[in-house]
Amino acid sequence: MSNSNPQVTPRERVIAALERQPLTGHVPHFEIVFFLTMEVLGKVHPNHRQYKQWLQMEEKERKLHREDMADLFIRTAETFDHSAIFLHPNPDTIDERMRLLDVVREKVGDKYFLMFHGDATYGLPKGEDMVEFAYQLADEPQNMRDNAQRKVDNTLKNAQKLADHGLLDGFALCADYCFNTGPFLSPTQFHEFVHPYLKNLISGMREMGFYTIKHTDGNIMPIIDQLVDANPHALHSLDPQGGVDIAEVKRLYGDQVCLIGNVSCGLLDTGTDEEVIESARYALRNGMPGGGYIFSTSNCIYTGMPLSRYETMLKVWREEGFYE
Repeated sequence: MSNSNPQVTPRERVIAALERQPLTGHVPHFEIVFFLTMEVLGKVHPNHRQYKQWLQMEEKERKLHREDMADLFIRTAETFDHSAIFLHPNPDTIDERMRLLDVVREKVGDKYFLMFHGDATYGLPKGEDMVEFAYQLADEPQNMRDNAQRKVDNTLKNAQKLADHGLLDGFALCADYCFNTGPFLSPTQFHEFVHPYLKNLISGMREMGFYTIKHTDGNIMPIIDQLVDANPHALHSLDPQGGVDIAEVKRLYGDQVCLIGNVSCGLLDTGTDEEVIESARYALRNGMPGGGYIFSTSNCIYTGMPLSRYETMLKVWREEGFYE
């Protein structure tokens, strides 16, 4: 089933939503990652392929691997009416990003909005690193600030290479900041060690002509004002498991930033069909008014999630998620 007016490409629909422009037809939809590619397409997702295999390949095999990755991402988008594709090259180097971009654009032209991961800010440290990270913030604040700036500078250098190469639409900034109970850093610490660098990163990417989607799971409400102030085009994932109510976020910030997500992954995984349907309807009903909304789960379609639940969610979107 087509999700849009054939005269408007999926890419153009995503851009309209990111710019909070009015739309007709279906609300754009995509997922940050769709990991159930083995079940749907009989292919292992690129993120799950072993790097040592790449090291053993000659260039002819590497070219076939790029073609296979491109086909997998495109077929996923076609199968589920995604309007955007978050490309995950493996290996993820600047050169392989450009090569994969070339392959995908050659196959589909400007049909889809294409993005890569592009965050450089401090996210949640791994469990074994949390204590050391907290000590560093307290004992070496200037070193931590300097490192944060270096990370942003290096990421912007690579972003400039992609801007010069062309073909890319934007970045998903996928550093997670929050647990379900709230952010790992206090709002004051976040303002010191994350917010200025996130704002710098987004400003630099915007100057290059890129769109930016800031992703973080969990309860973002104590820091949402700082996230919006950093000026991304969109916020993802608006996690209901973290108590984030899309209706409240839309009321407070819907005139400033596009919203993406809010369909509960927890319910998709362990809830009833009725709960999944209601979560999808709630996201659509509260995200759509006035534009500036892209339909999505509150995280991604991860390994182990029942495919049938995602299809139930999509059925609601196909039947109810459209503008007149």
